[in-house]
Amino acid sequence: MSSTGTSRRPSGWHLALAPLALAFALPLLWLVLSSVMSDAEINRFPPALWPKGIDLGGYRYVLGNAMFPRWFANSLIVASVAVLSNLLLGALGGYAFARMRFAGSRLLLGLMLATMVIPFQLTMIPTFLVMKELGLIDTLGALIVPSLVTPFAVFLFRQFFLALPREMEEAAWIDGCSRLRVLFSIVLPLARPALATVAVLTFLSTWNDLSWPLIAINHDTQYTLQLGLTTFQGQHHTRWSAVMAGNVTTVLPVLVAFLLAQKTFVQSLTSSGLKG
Repeated sequence: MSSTGTSRRPSGWHLALAPLALAFALPLLWLVLSSVMSDAEINRFPPALWPKGIDLGGYRYVLGNAMFPRWFANSLIVASVAVLSNLLLGALGGYAFARMRFAGSRLLLGLMLATMVIPFQLTMIPTFLVMKELGLIDTLGALIVPSLVTPFAVFLFRQFFLALPREMEEAAWIDGCSRLRVLFSIVLPLARPALATVAVLTFLSTWNDLSWPLIAINHDTQYTLQLGLTTFQGQHHTRWSAVMAGNVTTVLPVLVAFLLAQKTFVQSLTSSGLKG
């Protein structure tokens, strides 16, 4: 047997992880199946495990709701801006902490990392007051500004940049390149795993965020998909097929984003490590 065939042979880990993966996938499978069931099948006791036929009434009801496309667009705008800003500002901050030494840099890094362990409940009121003074309450700006850059993005970029050799950067500096040109022309092309990881995790956190939009947004035209779906579920709790269809629509973009960046996501987590 060739080496290629041998390398593809399942190992004992596959046998152990397959049932675990199936257990984690069952709720998602049940969500998808329920979204194509009729309300009678969902409400039946004991509940149906498999739909008798594909009923798309829930999807038609959700997509026919006038506000649902608006909520989807709002979530997409907030998540996209947060991803782009975290990639840019996180890379700039991470590169500064990784390659530049200035007075108080370690203290500043420690203070920044300390904010990662502060619960959201403690910063909720100060953040609300700041957004109110800026006149951003009940606008998408109130959701975007607090997410423009996160300590985790800066820290992950810093750890990844520390693992990169300095030789190419030093050669570029000798040739007269500025630090910004070195960062954007040499370092960032090598940091694709870190870029993918920050993008996926930022998209995931902003897309699924419910607590902050619940506080900062009052008008339904500014709702994100998560907030809108919560009120939609409360208003239409008897139409479980529509609720399930709305949840599938919410989960699908996150699932697609993770699957597209899965390889680079794992590579970044294994290569950046926790180097000091």
